[in-house]
Amino acid sequence: MNVIAIKHTLASALVLASLGLIGCQSQDEQQPPAADWQPVAVADAESLRFLPAATGNARMVTVSEQSGLTLLDADGKTLLQKPGRFEQLDVRANDNSIIVATQDKQQQQVLLMQINTATLQWETEHYLPQQNTAIEGLCLGVDNQGLLSVFTLGEQGTGEQWLIAHQHRLLPSAQQVRQLAIPPQAEFCQIDDQRQQLFINEAATGLWVYDARPESDTQREPVAMRNPFGTLKEGANAMALVPGGVLVLDQAAQTLHGFVRTADGWQPRFEQTLDGMAEPQEMAARVDAGRIALWVRDDSNDHQLMGNIAWPFAEPAIAPELAVVLPTAQTATVARAGDAADDPAIWINPTQPERSLVLGTNKQEGLLVYSLQGTLLQSLPIGRLNNVDVRGNLAVASHRDHNSLSVFDIDPSTLQLRHVGDIATPLQDIYGTCLYQPAGDALYAFANDKDGTFIQYRITRKGDQLAGEAVRQFNVSSQPEGCVADDISATLFLGEEDTGVWMTSANPDGEATLLPVLQVGDVLHADVEGLALYHAVDQTWLIVSSQGNDSYVVLDSKPPFTVRGAFRVGINIESGIDGASETDGLEVTSVNLGGPYAQGMLVVQDGRKRLPDGTQNFKLVPWQPIADVLQLPANTAPATR
Repeated sequence: MNVIAIKHTLASALVLASLGLIGCQSQDEQQPPAADWQPVAVADAESLRFLPAATGNARMVTVSEQSGLTLLDADGKTLLQKPGRFEQLDVRANDNSIIVATQDKQQQQVLLMQINTATLQWETEHYLPQQNTAIEGLCLGVDNQGLLSVFTLGEQGTGEQWLIAHQHRLLPSAQQVRQLAIPPQAEFCQIDDQRQQLFINEAATGLWVYDARPESDTQREPVAMRNPFGTLKEGANAMALVPGGVLVLDQAAQTLHGFVRTADGWQPRFEQTLDGMAEPQEMAARVDAGRIALWVRDDSNDHQLMGNIAWPFAEPAIAPELAVVLPTAQTATVARAGDAADDPAIWINPTQPERSLVLGTNKQEGLLVYSLQGTLLQSLPIGRLNNVDVRGNLAVASHRDHNSLSVFDIDPSTLQLRHVGDIATPLQDIYGTCLYQPAGDALYAFANDKDGTFIQYRITRKGDQLAGEAVRQFNVSSQPEGCVADDISATLFLGEEDTGVWMTSANPDGEATLLPVLQVGDVLHADVEGLALYHAVDQTWLIVSSQGNDSYVVLDSKPPFTVRGAFRVGINIESGIDGASETDGLEVTSVNLGGPYAQGMLVVQDGRKRLPDGTQNFKLVPWQPIADVLQLPANTAPATR
């Protein structure tokens, strides 16, 4: 259609769309029909976002460098306006309010505003801190905790995520969550809230999708690529999310493309040339009864079109979100960058449980000692310690510098640790370790090697003279690390990172037959990392770090090893503590440690420190909320370890 400069109202186009008079042809599963277009005009709209019907009379928000920010009703009437020079726009709305993020060109800062939909008044507005680079684009996303973030796209591949609201209320001040490496030609982004996916364009290359969760790694997958690697002719610019897929503008080719999510990846399903548009720059979509109302603006002459596409593609099923529990404390971060913090242990103070200690390994430096408030009390820089475990007033850690077991005394009066000495092993690449102490005074340590070898040692001591006698050896097929022994049932649980969890006898004269407990699959995602046991009154649960999906699995420690559920550790916004991800080691106790830890405590290593970015640390989580979300019975009697 040859677009002429006739200006219809936006309302007229929307009415035609709602009556089905535009784009009502039948369509097959593979290729929707071409959209029908009408020229429209939304005064000075350089960027536009539609609003859901739940926001009262308000139907859209626009920004421009001439007219500022404008809230419009379905007839295009101005309901509220804020003068200024603005560009880029995204919104999130519910029954009570609209949250707007835009770029204030005069102040060169991102402006955040909250509008009361009942009174049509500004409730709150404030700015993100000044950023070091010019902002090229922005978008909003909300997660399953009700936390709203704004993602900013800066020049030269600099991206940032800022936490700005909780339960649809702007926070008093935004908090930087993380920095992201993004494409250098990124100007547009969109968030799929349900799937927690972040879509970012790379103008001359294509469209990418990232994990939008704050604790995720910065990895990307292609959605739509430029020829010859995909169907885009020149590249990817503005986008709009639609059920089951995404619409993408190829500005230089004046073409609109549609892609849908399939079991085989993203597939092209729609393509249409935008006749008469020289530089289609901005667009917005609204889904209504199987059709998409699509607004597109030409950057060269401010020409605007309203299209209507019958869209036959449904949103594929989404796996239910895992429950989220919140940490109440975090330790000081480790002094080394990169992959450093690894495995925690908990020492129980026999007379003052609230003064118990958390031990943590820094596998680039040594052993760290923390209070239950996360304060660093002591550092023992003796070398690359990987795993640590505690029995009584003794701690044992695997020492990778010389393939040994390092032994430490714990002084209950001073809360200080002392390195006693080391027990040599024949292992070539020692990795994990755990302790076993049955009734009596005997203390055993299991040490494993990356090649799958396990050696069980009986540890004896006279003064500061240590001895380790190898009493048993067995193997798993591939790399292990985490293990935990149940002193009560004389059972050893061990993790084979790519395979799953196994159980065998912990006794030195026991058979080393491996019984499968939980294999990698839908619930447990490789790598299998830390293991720990929570001893309740009549039940013991095994907790496993499912590193591949940043979660923790809880299951019965006895056959048939019933899985009780899985959870994640999320952001505690009130305390300013980020969640936990890529967890290596963990430890748990059912001892009443006082305060929030009356039912015990879980400690997990955090492989990605956020809020803001930093070196790794450990998160402290009360057991009670874990029991609540997984519907586990309360522990009504005090435990001894």
